Amino acid sequence: MPDFPIVDSHVHLADPSRFGYAWTRNAPSLNRRVLPADFIKAANGVKIDRFVFVEVDVDLPQHLAEAEWIAGLAQNDKRLAGMVAALPLERGKAIAAELDRLRQNKILRAVRRLIQNQADPGFCIRPEFIDGLRLLAQHDIAFDICVLHHQMPNVIKMVSQCPDVRFVLDHIGKPGIKAGIFDPWRQQLKELAAFPNVHCKISGVSTEADHKNWTREQLKPYIAHTIDTFGFDRIMFGGDWHVLELAGTYPDWVDIVDWVVEGASADEKRKLFRDNAIRFYRLDQPE
Repeated sequence: MPDFPIVDSHVHLADPSRFGYAWTRNAPSLNRRVLPADFIKAANGVKIDRFVFVEVDVDLPQHLAEAEWIAGLAQNDKRLAGMVAALPLERGKAIAAELDRLRQNKILRAVRRLIQNQADPGFCIRPEFIDGLRLLAQHDIAFDICVLHHQMPNVIKMVSQCPDVRFVLDHIGKPGIKAGIFDPWRQQLKELAAFPNVHCKISGVSTEADHKNWTREQLKPYIAHTIDTFGFDRIMFGGDWHVLELAGTYPDWVDIVDWVVEGASADEKRKLFRDNAIRFYRLDQPE
């Protein structure tokens, strides 16, 4: 376990009494109210310095209200230091007004539009989507990429068209761990890492394995390959709480990542568990 307070780059908060989350029909245990205090309780002794909220695929068009709610929570808990808000970038340049509204929330640091659940394999390389992405660079707003491993080829095409946008790949690209699949994810991750404006979250790994029967030895080669590919300057720890709880506990996940990097230097561990998230999401920037 790290011997310093960590900064978690990927935490979910939700309130079904306020918002709709249609996707939880397939995961009813996640359809519950989770607030910062619940996260800290689930951390169960892991010292949390700060964390970043990441949108929870809230039903559209509730994404702007969700962002305002999160900004309000941050007023009462300064550990909630950054926000990745939902934004339907497929609307292209027409989304500029909504982006401006989101920017009124001082903790906004990035946006996300889930690609993983889109039926169209070319969703993220539609001209309108690319136009929406390019708007982000004007305001130094980053984009969180959430995809399944078979969608990586089009993600690479997407990133290649947006050299001025800062990207972070969520959940190491969701490789097929349950089926023991490494390729072509392994090579495609290298292709994505070749773009200097792309970072990667060491997050969401156990939930891509068999939720009840995974082992840390099964997860290790996927995590280790990701770290080797991006290097310690472009990776960051993410808990993916509360989705994480489908496959285990928060302290266990922290301990697994710490175990994988047990041979790393103290400086490298601090980059992974706090410094890179602070830098990428500009968490030291005054509100």
